[in-house]
Amino acid sequence: MVKIGDTVSFEEFPLLLAPMEDVSDPPFRALCKEQGCDMMYTEFISVEGLIRDASKSVQKLDIYEEERPIGIQIFGAELDSMRRAAEIVEEAQPEVLDINFGCPVKKVVCKMAGAGILQDIPRMVELTEAIVKSTNLPVTVKTRLGWDEQSKHIVEVAERLQDVGIKAISIHGRTRKQMYKGEADWSLIAKVKENPRIQIPVFGNGDIDSPEKAKLYRDRYGVDGIMIGRASIGYPWIFREIKHYLATGETLAPPTVAERVDAARRHLSRSLEWKGPVLGVVEMRRHYSNYFKGYPGIKPFRHRLVTEMEPATLFATLDEIEEVFSQQELEMAS
Repeated sequence: MVKIGDTVSFEEFPLLLAPMEDVSDPPFRALCKEQGCDMMYTEFISVEGLIRDASKSVQKLDIYEEERPIGIQIFGAELDSMRRAAEIVEEAQPEVLDINFGCPVKKVVCKMAGAGILQDIPRMVELTEAIVKSTNLPVTVKTRLGWDEQSKHIVEVAERLQDVGIKAISIHGRTRKQMYKGEADWSLIAKVKENPRIQIPVFGNGDIDSPEKAKLYRDRYGVDGIMIGRASIGYPWIFREIKHYLATGETLAPPTVAERVDAARRHLSRSLEWKGPVLGVVEMRRHYSNYFKGYPGIKPFRHRLVTEMEPATLFATLDEIEEVFSQQELEMAS
């Protein structure tokens, strides 16, 4: 059994949805939960936005009963702001409060937030301890191996964060300098897990894009669970496919075009409800490539999906995709 504090436990090897800006929102989380995701995180939320009651930050606190267990993730650099934000998060009643010490984006890093804090480990520990002491929620951390190749101190960092009270750590197998380039190095994630001092769950993140790779990395590196990010965008079925493969060793057939269109329609509908007619359309666009990846002749349809602003036209385009490509599937199957 894998436990995060006293509030969250998993009987089997858990799959987690990574917190991703403009991706891991309620409309998308609902689809991932349907497909077997065990635990999800909100988009990362600015603590400065929260304490100033900025509408976009506050909206990201929205969580729904069917999503549980869920973690709310925050990022910031100022001690007092982090404490105050932790109190606001506690009122939203997630199962977990997660601290983002891994975002590599320049506008976050330059404020010494996200992965920027990896340049100042004592400060990272100080901020974490302050949050642990200011909330009754289990506190977890998502971070990277280090700032650059010369500062991959994640084994020591994990110990120090555990010592101040975190209940789990998720580690992306790259440095901040790497951003998302190159191959994720899970060997250091394994060293954290193998460290006899570490008693909290260690979740691995980075480059898991297939059931086969999930099993290989689980077995090779011994992590307590896997966090999946980019491979889930527009493809929530990655969770059910991995779960099925881990349980049976068999590869599930990919979703049919009808399943893909149904998911895209529901995703778009919820996105419009939650974000409104502009953001609800625009922030769906990064999902469409994966929803319909690999279909010969999909390009003109995809172009419409990523340029059109009128919801009725988008739904009509999805209907057309189902009609055209369902026929292709039937012809291929016969």
